[in-house]
Amino acid sequence: METKSSRIKDSISYIVLILLSIAFLGPIFIVLMNSFKGKFYISDTPFLFPNSTTFSGLENYIGGIAKTDFMSAFGMSLFITVFSVAVIVLFTSMTAWYITRVKTKFTNMLYYVFVFSMIVPFQMVMFTMSKVANIIHLDNPIGLILIYLGFGSGLSVFLFSGFVKSIPIEIEEAVMMDGCNPVQAFFSIVLPILKPTAITVAILNVMWVWNDYLLPDLIIGTEYKTIPIAIQYLKGGYGSIDMGAMMAMLVLAIVPIVIFYLLCQKYIIEGVVAGAVKG
Repeated sequence: METKSSRIKDSISYIVLILLSIAFLGPIFIVLMNSFKGKFYISDTPFLFPNSTTFSGLENYIGGIAKTDFMSAFGMSLFITVFSVAVIVLFTSMTAWYITRVKTKFTNMLYYVFVFSMIVPFQMVMFTMSKVANIIHLDNPIGLILIYLGFGSGLSVFLFSGFVKSIPIEIEEAVMMDGCNPVQAFFSIVLPILKPTAITVAILNVMWVWNDYLLPDLIIGTEYKTIPIAIQYLKGGYGSIDMGAMMAMLVLAIVPIVIFYLLCQKYIIEGVVAGAVKG
């Protein structure tokens, strides 16, 4: 039977969660609201709803798309995100399977190298990384995908390794006794079983790569503009900013990733629990 004390704790938790939701969703709502205001009114009344005087309709969206060449930036962001996530999921799942199944000093050390890479601040390596990328001609979209593979490997290998440990090795041995080689066993048996964690890894990396500004800015600069970089170029001379267009473009940048997250959110907890707890 539920006690009065437990009901009070549940009520407090509920209130705290509501306040946290407001704190996190509030800025997004403010951006959405201001995207429909004239740019001269945003600074004066940032927290007020648009009215007959401040409402600008779709003017900010139309102007922002034209000024940023948004569709081109959207295509570049989509290309980089899709292929970066694809190679991260493919190669890190194979790596995790190998270092989990092949027990040697090398694979043990390799695992801890991946784990260690999760705690190294990006600021420690960004100058050296951008210089090396320039020297070996990785300063292009394809090179950026390879760099994302490197930076995304740590967490992905960690999650996949935890899940691989829960897969009975007898399944793979039975398949190989039927004539499959290790590569065939991985793609026909292991990878389908890894689906929950693979989806989680994909979701986490999609949100990171799509929203990332610093890495594309360092590696490919303005020659190949992603959405975050294109939005930054709404700044004019002497620090002037078209706030209306910027708010509108931020909304357009947020919408695809929010839709993607809402469609796939149920897999996140499943995959994290499977990868971090099992085995």
